[in-house]
Amino acid sequence: MRNIVLNRPADIVKARTAGALAAQVLDMITEHVKPGVTTESLDRLCHDFIVEVLKTTPANLGYMDYPKTILTSVNEVVCHGIPSSRVLEDGDILNIDVAVLEDGWYGDTSRMYFVGEPSAEARRLVETTHEALWAGIRVVRPGATLGDVGHAIQQVAHGAGFSVVREYCGHGIGKVYHDEPQVLHYGQPGQGLRLKAGMIFTIEPMLNAGQRHVRTLADRWTVVTRDRALSAQWEHMVAVTEEGFEVLTQ
Repeated sequence: MRNIVLNRPADIVKARTAGALAAQVLDMITEHVKPGVTTESLDRLCHDFIVEVLKTTPANLGYMDYPKTILTSVNEVVCHGIPSSRVLEDGDILNIDVAVLEDGWYGDTSRMYFVGEPSAEARRLVETTHEALWAGIRVVRPGATLGDVGHAIQQVAHGAGFSVVREYCGHGIGKVYHDEPQVLHYGQPGQGLRLKAGMIFTIEPMLNAGQRHVRTLADRWTVVTRDRALSAQWEHMVAVTEEGFEVLTQ
């Protein structure tokens, strides 16, 4: 617990504000996700909305030399896809991951989008990943463990025949973008860090339609499924409250 920040109620308010701003970006971009657009054009729209409308700071731009505002992961891309001239096609599935920095506090969230009409498998993968996210969120409360969270996610994923990516995880967040604790999306009930009120972290499961194994492309950012099967991810920021949990990026 030594490195885990326990935020005060006033801090939760600031985190909630940052989370809500990040969520607004994903709401705004929804109508623009359609066949024929490029992921780079979506990035420009999000950047301008963050800077000109929300009057806040895009947190990803320049973070560890990342060149864009959002991350766009299409089909077999698990996470960290870089917006480019790639044109979205009917049937694609897309994750958009966005983060903002507002008054010294980070807001971080991601969402899946259907481009046109997805295949039945793609739809089931996306919907199951969303279900797994919420299964993990619902067990968050003081006294629960991170193993409880990971186990709940894993149960949903494996029950539907999907695999859970293990190389990437959720993370503590607040005045630091990526902080302790690490939130694994698999685990055993009762194991791992015990949760306390005031903790804030992301839960962001990545589920694959094929095997769980991944590889990173030459750009050193883009992570894809090794077997080229579809992948999906959803992410929320969650605060542990005295009563249970609060989702800060609804």
